[in-house]
Amino acid sequence: MPDLPEIPVPPEGTHPEQLLSDVASLPALPGVYRYFDAQGQVLYVGKAINLKKRVSSYFQKNHGGTRIGHMVRKIVRLETTVVRSEAEALLLENNLIKTLNPKYNILFRDDKSYPYLKISAPAPLPDYIKNVPPARVDKGLVATQRIVSGATATTAPAPGIAPAIAPPGGPGKPAPGQKVNGDWFPRVSYYRGAVEKKHHYFGPYPSAWAVKEAILLMQKVFKLRTCEDSVFSNRTRPCLLYQIKRCSGPCVGHISPSYYAQDVLDAERFLNGDAQEVMAELEARMMAHADKLEFEQAAELRNQVAALSNVLHQQSVDNVSDRDVDILAVKVQGGRACVNLAMVRGGRHLGDRPYFPVQVQDGAGMDVEDDSAPQRSVESQILDAFIAQHYLNVPVPPSLVVSSPVDKALLKALSVQTGIKVSAESNPRSQRRVWMEMAQTNANLQLARLLSEEGSQQARTRALVEALDLLPDQLDELRIECFDISHTSGESTQASCVVFHHHKMQNAEYRRYKITDITPGDDYAAMRQVLLRRYGKLAEVLLEAKRTGETPPGTGCLPDLVLVDGGKGQVSMAREVFEQLELDLSLIVGVEKGEGRRIGLEELVFADGREKVYLGKDSAALMLVAQIRDEAHRFAITGMRAARAKVRMDGGKLEEIPGIGPKRRARLLQRFGGVRGVAMASADDMASVEGISHELAEEIYRALH
Repeated sequence: MPDLPEIPVPPEGTHPEQLLSDVASLPALPGVYRYFDAQGQVLYVGKAINLKKRVSSYFQKNHGGTRIGHMVRKIVRLETTVVRSEAEALLLENNLIKTLNPKYNILFRDDKSYPYLKISAPAPLPDYIKNVPPARVDKGLVATQRIVSGATATTAPAPGIAPAIAPPGGPGKPAPGQKVNGDWFPRVSYYRGAVEKKHHYFGPYPSAWAVKEAILLMQKVFKLRTCEDSVFSNRTRPCLLYQIKRCSGPCVGHISPSYYAQDVLDAERFLNGDAQEVMAELEARMMAHADKLEFEQAAELRNQVAALSNVLHQQSVDNVSDRDVDILAVKVQGGRACVNLAMVRGGRHLGDRPYFPVQVQDGAGMDVEDDSAPQRSVESQILDAFIAQHYLNVPVPPSLVVSSPVDKALLKALSVQTGIKVSAESNPRSQRRVWMEMAQTNANLQLARLLSEEGSQQARTRALVEALDLLPDQLDELRIECFDISHTSGESTQASCVVFHHHKMQNAEYRRYKITDITPGDDYAAMRQVLLRRYGKLAEVLLEAKRTGETPPGTGCLPDLVLVDGGKGQVSMAREVFEQLELDLSLIVGVEKGEGRRIGLEELVFADGREKVYLGKDSAALMLVAQIRDEAHRFAITGMRAARAKVRMDGGKLEEIPGIGPKRRARLLQRFGGVRGVAMASADDMASVEGISHELAEEIYRALH
């Protein structure tokens, strides 16, 4: 790859002529602009209704020593993209912010996808259940057919086929010779990932705990099944959940598909916020059964009404007038910020989740399009950034309750983008005010916790720097990489590399290395291999840069400290690798177990010949070293276990063998009880399975060993 042409750094207060020419030629159209410094790093990404007006405002006035001024002095290059509307600009801007991580934008890290509560779609019912006499048609069956195909019951059953419809508590079993199908009885489950249109999803929920609480509610009130289809299809008697009245027992025919469908319909309506209507219908059905002297059915409905009533009383923040609302409270203190997001879905408060943006100080105040407009608070700018970035991939509710005013143009663009009219209220009343007070309290608590943890972590970093006489350019820039080797008796050897930077572990920079072509169990050879793979190419680039005096753009850098989990042996191997690569030996430090391998007695071993150091059981520096070492060990052992499990237990490995299809795989698994049993079997044993020849059995044995 050819070297990029160097862009000269302009003197203080001046800019390259090409940059000023590009600014002057910008169109008065909506779009997105990006500023770059002399090293090609992205400084800022912004959007504008009028590109010419917005971008020109940065260069037509003196910003002094403000953050904008510091940024503008670094700009040497400009890129723009013209779009058709502000909504498109909003989408492109925030996609670029997440991709490029510009220094002067307020950034919210990508979080894991939100969890949902999933109710699977029911399968079409067979004729012996669907075609029932008109006198036997009930609301539940109609509900089932409406969910499945939009049809209603019409004709009578075929001669000789008995309908499998019965009241709750009755037999409700399939016709003779027919097996209960789990697909007739939708399952409620925890779900995270891409959604399928055929199933029903409720949420998103702020946490896994909130979803599990909702599932427990579905069990208590509506007795919906939660078991896997494989478990459902193999049941011969009710499970414990049926005994404790948390399931209606569809697996053994204790409830008909029609009545189960009514429970599913009631559960979905409850999750959508129609709790009072569901309650009223249950009470009406209970009274109707009582009038007909059907006391067992009435008692079942009475228990259901009591459970639902108890749930509604416990949900003290229930408000049926607000179905779907997000409450956003922001707190700024000590250069850090917290946005607390609380969710209301179906009129029920589901809990909250804190978000901590980075680059708050650098990113605040970068919007300078119109000096005549009043200066917006930092809190409002943080909320704008959160709303724009968060709702790119998360469904936005129609109502937002915010602690500070947000940009109306942002709400308008968000409405155009999503097709939903989005409104924001910054001075809530009544129940919304209660929700906002709760969110603000949680934002204060979460930010206080963060500041406390960061203060403690910074103290540990400072203690380690002082104890080892490290000389990073800045304390915040101290970078430590730690390596560990993990295997089980030489099987599935893996090496881990974890990274500590900016006073915390950087999960996105963790790496695992699969170790091959070594003697099983040789940890020293494994350490040699991982260090060569980690630093080999970087060392070549640095040596070439030292020879030529030019460093190619995008070149990485060595960490300030390389920790290896081990004593003299591992450190000696690391020293050999660094000598071979001509790297600084003082970077290498080994973490040697203390007497009896007791925690707190670890000693540090140096590759450059210094004497071993014991920092002390209560040393903040040792606490940081132990934290990083333990994280490397955790990351290595989880990777090793996953690799080992894949080799030993992955049923898919059988199908990778030529000649093994689904049927032969199923026969092998059934005969030997799983992949582990197949792996333990001899070739002669495998050949005794129907469809497995001696040649194929030998091939399977070789593949599994």
